[in-house]
Formats: sequence, structure tokens, C-alpha cells
Amino acid sequence: MRYWCERAWLDPTGPQPGVLIEISGEEIVSVSSDEPRPLDAYRLAGLVVPGFANVHSHAFHRALRGRTHADGGTFWTWREGMYHLAGRLNPDNYRRLATAVFAEMAMAGVTCVGEFHYVHHAPGGRRYSDPNVMAEALRQAAKDAGIRITLLDTCYLAGGIGAELAPEQLRFSDGSAEAWADRVGELESDATLLAGAAIHSVRAVARSALPEIVAARPNGPLHVHLSEQVQENQACLDAYRMTPTELLADAGVLSPRTTAVHATHLTTKDISLLGSTATGVCFCPTTEADLADGIGPARELVDAGCVLSLGSDQNAVVDPLLESRALEHGERLRTGQRGRFTPAELYQALVEHSGLGWPAGQADLVAIRMDSPRTAGCSPDQAMLAATAADVHTVISGGRIVARDGKHEKLGDVGVLLADAIEEFWR
Repeated sequence: MRYWCERAWLDPTGPQPGVLIEISGEEIVSVSSDEPRPLDAYRLAGLVVPGFANVHSHAFHRALRGRTHADGGTFWTWREGMYHLAGRLNPDNYRRLATAVFAEMAMAGVTCVGEFHYVHHAPGGRRYSDPNVMAEALRQAAKDAGIRITLLDTCYLAGGIGAELAPEQLRFSDGSAEAWADRVGELESDATLLAGAAIHSVRAVARSALPEIVAARPNGPLHVHLSEQVQENQACLDAYRMTPTELLADAGVLSPRTTAVHATHLTTKDISLLGSTATGVCFCPTTEADLADGIGPARELVDAGCVLSLGSDQNAVVDPLLESRALEHGERLRTGQRGRFTPAELYQALVEHSGLGWPAGQADLVAIRMDSPRTAGCSPDQAMLAATAADVHTVISGGRIVARDGKHEKLGDVGVLLADAIEEFWR
């Protein structure tokens, strides 16, 4: 298959005209610029970029969108509503909801998602006959939506540092790091799903269990929620006399295969530890704003040596272009300076897949309109500072068109799909 792009972003030069992309199977085999359009090539108007990576998602949180704002509150009060929703999930409705959410991501240009998955068992902690049936629901959902998934199967053992699990948390836990590793060991990767691992947080996994988790999954992606809340940092300091970052470093968690999600409330030493170990960081700006988490030191982390990626987290917004813009806007609000990240750096954050473990060269393309009311007249190399997901008109994943002109090729009207999937949770 051949695609001719009116303009395409080519590293390191940026947008180039007349780019011809040849695809064999699910891989890009050649790219050339300043080419006239061949008659047999599919034309992609506007600006074409590689598929977006959504490095951190909790798909089921999407059912909370527009339902958590009446009473204000904090992250901790929001969490109670999330637990209530989690308690209503089962393999069937989880698959339906995740399919709709992943389809929404595909419509927005996401071709690979890192799903931070911790709803493993039935309510009360009872094991399903297939211990990975909830993970398999996510595998099928991603397949139906036409995107790839890195399943970050999450170890979750405690209700807080030194605290027992609350009743609503029991279904998240395998009881021990060893039992978690045994269950995760049964998950197999395929063309849709890459099996990875996650440590929920220093709140939910004791220091003594951290090395066991690292050793159980010595290869592939390893993710962890890090310093999302000031309260989490203080609890860690009280229990261990170390910050969460220092604790993870001491336990051997930090490494180039590790991605620290949020990394919001960090000390200067924390930033140095993350950078010196080449640990990746994933910012989720719309969630961090929605939950009043704070604004993390993104520029300092990149300058220290961290690879920066973006995620949608609770899916209050599914729009990678808005996430990249919010990243820069957060830096401006935090420092009083514009241009903390160049457009090229924001583009790189949009497409940064390294924390998800898939090989390079995937035939994933996103075509963005440059003639909409939002993008008309803007410079193509600054499109990520003007466009939104509404400007994405064609998405190609694994060499196949999965979304085009506001419709999902397989699933149709994604708005209807989402409404139907979410309604049952609020009857």
C-alpha cells in the first residue's frame, strides 16, 4: 500500500511536501519527499505524522467523565467515586466499555495505548476461573478498536503504606508479589497486545516487594505512579525517611525500561535520580489539572536525561494534541516563560512510544486537517499548538485505515458506542 502525503513530518527537518510512504504488511518500508502523487497512492491531505502514543490510560475511568465535578473535593474524594465504578466492572461490560474508549482514542489518532490495568479479580477478591479474563477483555477491546495495547498488569498489595486493603480494593490484589508474578506469567503477547508490568505506587506496594516485582519481569516495560500527591510523598517520608523516587531508586526500580507516571511533586535530588537512570516520565496534563494534582517539572526532567511521553490517564479528555499543548501551557503557568518546549519537542512527546516496548517502524499514520477553523493559516510545524482531535481526519494503524472523517471504520459512530457502554453503569 502507498500513501501520498500533502505534507508529512520527517525527522529531523519537520514538515516536508509531497511525501510518499510505502507500507508492506504492518511496517513502513520506504519514505521519500518531494514526490508527485502516483495514481495508485491514497492521498492524505493536510499534515501527516506518526501515530500518537497514549502511554498511560485507565480505560474504565472514562465512565466518570462529566460526573465528578458537582461537589468539588480532592483527588482522594474523586477516588471514592472511581472505586464505586470499579466495583461494577465485569469481563463483559469491561470489554464493551474499553472497546468504546479505545475506539475514541483511535479517532483521536492514538495507535498504541499503555493500559495501566489493576482490576484483576471479581468484587471481594474472588478469582475468576480464568485469572486473566479481565486482561483478555482489554486485549479483545484493543483488537476490535484497531490499535495496539501494552498491558501494564499492575501489582497492588496494600491500601496505603502499612495499611490493609479496603474492601473495594480487594479485587485489585493478588495477595503477594509472587502470586501476582505467577498470574502475569500466564499472559502471552501477540500482534495486538504486549504484556508489560506495573507497580501501582509506593502506597500500594511495600518496599520489600519491589525487588521481587522487578526480578519477576526483568524485560519489557515497567511503569509506576510516582509522587502524584503531596500526601503520598509525606507518607513515604514518614515510613521510610525517603521520597518515593529515592525509595524506587534504592529498590532497583529505576531504569531505562521504567516509566514514572505523573512525577509531579519532586525534589531536586529526585529529578537527578530519574535523569541519571534514564527513567522515562509520562505526564498526563489534563488529568493532573482535572484532579488538582499540580504541575510537574517537565522541562527539568527532560534536561536531566528523562524521555518524556504523554498519557490520558483517567480519560477525562481523549485528545493527544490537547495533552501536548497542556504540557507547554503548564510550563508557562509554572515558570512565567513561553516556549519551554519547542514545537518539535511537543511533537516528539506526542509520538514517543519507547515506554510501550513495541519495535520501531510500525505503519501508523495520523492525518491532520490544516484548513479547519482551528488550523487554517497556522504554520504546519506548529500544528500541535492549534489543532485538536477534531482535526484528525484519517488514522492508519498497522497499515490499515481504522478511522476516517469522523467515523470508526469497523465500529461506526463512536459517540453512540460510548453512550451505550457507559449508560449501564449509571442506571
